[in-house]
Amino acid sequence: MTDAPAPRPAIDRLTCVIPAGGVGSRLWPLSRANAPKFLLDLTGSGDSLLRATWDRLAPIAPPERVMVVTGNSHRESVMEQLPELLAENLVTESEPKDSSAAIGLAAALLELRDPDAILGSFAADHVIRGDVLFQRAVTTAVQAADQGYIATIGIHPSHPATGFGYISCGAARGDLAPFDVYGVTEFVEKPDAAKAEEYLAHGGYLWNAGMFIARASVLLDQMALAEPELVRALREMAASWDTEQGAAARERLWPSLPKIAIDYTVAEPAAAAGKMVCVAAHFDWDDVGDFASVANLLTRGRGSDLAVLGDGAQVLSDASSGIVVSESDRLVALVGVEDVVVVDTADVLLVTSKRRAQDVKNLVNRMKVSGGGHLL
Repeated sequence: MTDAPAPRPAIDRLTCVIPAGGVGSRLWPLSRANAPKFLLDLTGSGDSLLRATWDRLAPIAPPERVMVVTGNSHRESVMEQLPELLAENLVTESEPKDSSAAIGLAAALLELRDPDAILGSFAADHVIRGDVLFQRAVTTAVQAADQGYIATIGIHPSHPATGFGYISCGAARGDLAPFDVYGVTEFVEKPDAAKAEEYLAHGGYLWNAGMFIARASVLLDQMALAEPELVRALREMAASWDTEQGAAARERLWPSLPKIAIDYTVAEPAAAAGKMVCVAAHFDWDDVGDFASVANLLTRGRGSDLAVLGDGAQVLSDASSGIVVSESDRLVALVGVEDVVVVDTADVLLVTSKRRAQDVKNLVNRMKVSGGGHLL
């Protein structure tokens, strides 16, 4: 009689999924449909946000356990930036269907490859500083996920931000991990300034960074409670993925999938059912959602109130602050303007303020219906 093989550690069953979608319309005209936010270098490091995400995950999972989900039109760019990515781990969408479909499809594929697989979803377009602390948080979340919970990673707020969602944390869960793990009582949408101040003063709220770690089967079963037809279609596509019928199944099923965020199909219902836990992380995080965020990242700790981004950017400034992003060879001159945002591209010049940076999305929405789509 031979001894049964020892069970694999949970961390060795983790596959990191990188959803690489979305245009990042608040970063227009720098971020566009053919060059979305995740393919850009927004930190001046020389690497795109996608490449930085891959490198951050490398100490946690080898290439065979890293999957990227992106649109068909970005296949070549993703492969060019991530030459280590295995072909079978590049999952492409014919059209965007939001995070439930993207992450759910990855979960369905992983569930078939390994019934004990643990999935960790980490967005391609976030900036994180403190890789060791990030790795510690992920490892802790994996421990909780291996015990049947859906885990998320929350960020300690540094200021009363109104651009992020929040997680309301409950009691500490020392039974799952020795520290930093809490029950989740609810997910809260982006608050107004007064409510954000209240959350910060209360101390029991963390920023929602949109990271989810769970057994693939647990995540899908939870999603099926809210969207049974969606999960049925995802599992059907996964079952035929590598067969001759795979392309036809995707062509038939994908267009009819609902567009719905995973917050609504998994996170919020799981929290309500007591199945959600949160790891309180200690690394710096930003979703670089607008040019004000980019400016703050680039000026932090650098002794300057004016951020400049762009190879060969020429900027002359006198008593000015904010950010200049330049893709042209023109000189950008600023005199006595505070918190300005200037984005100079070959075909568009954007001028706004850091305070109104989130409103750039409104211009993009107007252009979609007014014949300016060729600039998007």
